[in-house]
Amino acid sequence: MLTMTAHTLEKLELLLKTAGYRVRYEKGNFKTGACLLQSSRVVVVNKFANLDSKIASVADLARTLEIDYKLLDEKQAAFLHQIKQTQLQL
Repeated sequence: MLTMTAHTLEKLELLLKTAGYRVRYEKGNFKTGACLLQSSRVVVVNKFANLDSKIASVADLARTLEIDYKLLDEKQAAFLHQIKQTQLQL
């Protein structure tokens, strides 16, 4: 289970950055808390969403992305594995 703290959000951002994605916080008409622009590898997060929503949205996107574990360090790989396992428990 992910803890809903600013540190967790920072870890998610760093994970995506290491995997080659940019995370941007923008205002907009989001039906969810975040979206992915596939062609440019940009994750756009609703900057007005609360912390829990931001974490949940970014984690959901991280679960679905094809991230190469070779790009990640040991801790990031374990964190990504934890995120993917969390989905299985739901």
